[in-house]
Amino acid sequence: MDKKEILKEFGRNLKAERNRAGLSQEQLAEKIGVSYGQVVGMIERGETNTSLSVIVGIMEALDLDFDKLYNRHNA
Repeated sequence: MDKKEILKEFGRNLKAERNRAGLSQEQLAEKIGVSYGQVVGMIERGETNTSLSVIVGIMEALDLDFDKLYNRHNA
């Protein structure tokens, strides 16, 4: 799986988990300490390769393990 596909898969899974948690992009951004919801949108669309600290923040905010955001068995 190439880098672009990894980012897209991560983004799709993030969006699904964020929606499951009932949070808007803006609300999730606030919980993880990023400046605005557009950052979350860019991650969800696979447009940016985000930092590890943001990924950890997402996992903590949504109470998820990494496997929920990225299924490496498909890689």
